[in-house]
Amino acid sequence: MNEDQVIQSLAALAHAVRLRVFRALVVAGAGGLTPSVLAEQLDVAGTALSFHLKELVRAGLVTQERCSRNLIYRAAYAQMDAVLGYLTENCCAGADCGQSVGSCCPGDDAATSNPSA
Repeated sequence: MNEDQVIQSLAALAHAVRLRVFRALVVAGAGGLTPSVLAEQLDVAGTALSFHLKELVRAGLVTQERCSRNLIYRAAYAQMDAVLGYLTENCCAGADCGQSVGSCCPGDDAATSNPSA
């Protein structure tokens, strides 16, 4: 992951609604959520939510899949882990500081991840 990708991801999360959306999708896990469920849970207007989801997808933090007539949004755990890995890559200048800097979620893809683990 390069610096520009990290900046794009962090910029996408630097908005209260987008941060809440991303966190809700992390909690939802591999099943993801539809925009209508997200809008209801977060009390966000559909048009505003659509804009924010588009920004999260563009940053690679969220994936979108069409399932029949619905769109399903899921957190992109691999991207989240890559951002966290970039931020902690040189933690404590390489000294053992007792902190785990590995993956936040088991597995690298959303289908096998359990974000509450």
